[in-house]
Amino acid sequence: MNNVVPEWAESHFPLYTADSIQSMYGTSNLPRLQIHEHSTVLLAIAAGKGMLEVNHQTYELMEGIVVLLPENTYASLITNRQQPLHAYKLSIRIQEQTRALPSSAMTRTSQLTSNSNMLLFPHEPAIVSNMKELYLHRLPDREIRHVQNQILFHQILLQLLEQQETRFEVSEQPSMERSITYLENHFSEKISREQLAAIAGVSGSHYSTLFKQFTGFTPNEYLSRLRVHRAKELLLNSSSTLREIALKVGYKDEFYLSRRFKQQTGASPSGYNLIPFQRVAVMLTPYASHLLLLGLEPAVTISESSEYLNLSDQEPPQSMKFIHTNSSAEQIKVLLLEANIELLIAATQHLEEFGLNAEQLRAVAPIVEISWQELGWKDHLRLIGRAIHRSERAEQWLDDFEQEELEARAVVQQSAVANEIVTLLVIKPDGLLVYGARNVGYVIYQSLGLKAPALIEDQINKLGDQFHSLVIDVSELEAYAGDRLLVTVFPDAKGSTAHSEEIFHSSYWNQLSAVQNKKIHLLNLDEWVPYNPVSIRLQLGRAVALFEGQ
Repeated sequence: MNNVVPEWAESHFPLYTADSIQSMYGTSNLPRLQIHEHSTVLLAIAAGKGMLEVNHQTYELMEGIVVLLPENTYASLITNRQQPLHAYKLSIRIQEQTRALPSSAMTRTSQLTSNSNMLLFPHEPAIVSNMKELYLHRLPDREIRHVQNQILFHQILLQLLEQQETRFEVSEQPSMERSITYLENHFSEKISREQLAAIAGVSGSHYSTLFKQFTGFTPNEYLSRLRVHRAKELLLNSSSTLREIALKVGYKDEFYLSRRFKQQTGASPSGYNLIPFQRVAVMLTPYASHLLLLGLEPAVTISESSEYLNLSDQEPPQSMKFIHTNSSAEQIKVLLLEANIELLIAATQHLEEFGLNAEQLRAVAPIVEISWQELGWKDHLRLIGRAIHRSERAEQWLDDFEQEELEARAVVQQSAVANEIVTLLVIKPDGLLVYGARNVGYVIYQSLGLKAPALIEDQINKLGDQFHSLVIDVSELEAYAGDRLLVTVFPDAKGSTAHSEEIFHSSYWNQLSAVQNKKIHLLNLDEWVPYNPVSIRLQLGRAVALFEGQ
């Protein structure tokens, strides 16, 4: 068992470089300017009027407009002969990291250069002004000007990223949002466009236009996605007949469902469970680690950080994207759609914790809800394996792990700790806890079969995997403290662990037999608290190393 594997790895954002900047003028002799570059291109319209042709679509251009073109895009600038077009063109590339990164590190996808769709910002005079200044000083004669250019370039990038973020700000038309929410919650019923328009307070024809602006789909397309995705969820998670599923999602019979299903997915419902998933999103890092263990890199992880579990025997993720949990529901929906997600795996508890629900996200992809607190990590792995059609791989991993558990228990049961009562104490800035059957408690009490304090043992017997911890007062320490204490300290928001000193210097602490006999082990938070198959396996190895020979 390897107990020295670094468990967590960090993702790194890419570095940007300005490849070139040009000034482009349209004239009567040269009315059309062709653009085709292997890098991302930013166009800023400084003066005049014209048209932009991209992918057989035409967009009107005027002063102040800024356009971001994906790499390898074929585009044409067409000038207005009465008001000739003047534009600045900046080529943006990703720069290779010059410093050595850990072998487990992944470089995150650039939000600016990875976008496959053209972005047009209608009024950005500040970006245009910065582009003009960057062009005028493109050949600096002093180092100070060179540094100013670097700042200016990154200011332009910052302005672009901020403008991209504004796409997800709360809408100024809550009535439209109410109508969309109503559709998401009542899609299995008979709903007309006129009903939805009445909720929004607009005419039926205007409603369709607004709906497309809000969602990217027509009302009928959105309704179809909701119904078909719900049908997919039922195909994955229930034994209902196709007819029963059709009625549950709002279709009159299984034949109509099959027709809609095939129109949207290209496959029939009967073959859905045979199709391997390639682009799966997860809510929070533990479920991302389950996918990685099963050989599938998450396309998107919705998480509170950009850390991910490091599987030492596998390559680090190559293209996984992170969405922060403080993002709005609308932002998450847009980003998941852009990532072409086929399935979202999440726990209802986690969705609700961050102000989300399955109804909001179902139009993006079907959602498999894997309960977090009510199930243990082995059930998590089994259910996720079944959802992505990799059950055999999940069961093989669990079989191998159970053999490791038997070997580890045999070693530890020969040590002195086998006859001791072991307490798992957690000190947080806001209180004191004693762990039960989850996190490191699983390894100590279930894998290794060590003895828990009587009060904790009683709760484990009652609640099993659901028993996470008990909150206690420092005055209750003696009732829970065993012969040996394993202590984990959570830092506060500033990274300080000074709050633990109040516990360690208290009379309640100093009178404990484990303290007097010096049977205290301080455990690293990152190594002993994560609750997922890979972390549990590593904790098992660490526990053997900790207790062997005690």
